[in-house]
Amino acid sequence: MLKIVLNRGSAMESEKYQKGWDKLKEVDGNAGKVVLESLNDIAPDLGRFIIEYAFGDIYSRGTTSLKQKEVAVVAALTAPGNVAPQLKVHINGALNVGCSVEELVEIMLQMSVYCGFPSAINGINVLKEVIKDRGIVFEPFCEKSDDDRFEVGAEWLEKLEEGHIPELKEKLDPIAPDMLNFIIGHAYGSVYRRKNLEASYRQIATIATLTVKGTAQPQLSFHIKAGLSVGLSKEEIIETIILMSVYAGFPSAINGINVAKEVFKNP
Repeated sequence: MLKIVLNRGSAMESEKYQKGWDKLKEVDGNAGKVVLESLNDIAPDLGRFIIEYAFGDIYSRGTTSLKQKEVAVVAALTAPGNVAPQLKVHINGALNVGCSVEELVEIMLQMSVYCGFPSAINGINVLKEVIKDRGIVFEPFCEKSDDDRFEVGAEWLEKLEEGHIPELKEKLDPIAPDMLNFIIGHAYGSVYRRKNLEASYRQIATIATLTVKGTAQPQLSFHIKAGLSVGLSKEEIIETIILMSVYAGFPSAINGINVAKEVFKNP
């Protein structure tokens, strides 16, 4: 059992710590314990903050399921491309709470759209390590590419927000008309159309990633609307953004909340 370290011995703190510790074990198991033990000889309070805030305050909230939370976190940690140890912990966590390997592969593929191929490749390599460590037998899924990517992508985009294509065309045609074709054909015609990940999980992953990036408010606004279109509730969207306070800090989460507030005010 990991030693509990508290600055003050109040019952309230002890209860919060225990609540967080129980949730950490449920999600991350031994991998989370290893991370916390690595902090004891240099910054034990950081471990306490992780347990009390990340797991005691945030992960223990019930608005989204643990699977929804881990979809969001795996996407958010894939985005920067340079946090492999933390991503590995949460890939394990995602598998522990019900994500399939196929779903995790889809999250990585989707992140190539929002974070670039290097980040997606790094994420896939971490996923490969976890699969090997856990002895999982996995048969890769390869979807046949065909010539209707643009048509299918346009249908997908219209499902997410009717009338968005003319708006994009007006913005992009004067400077980079091919960009619209790439967005529709690849992002939606090749990626969003794929099986193995429900549309609601795709939007959770994208909302989390764009919140973490903190520099794409128009795109975050669109995907919050898209989340509502595929059945996410306002509460689930807000909860996903709040969760990002753990992984990107309060400024990014506050900015994300402000974008959501505008969307909900003017849907």
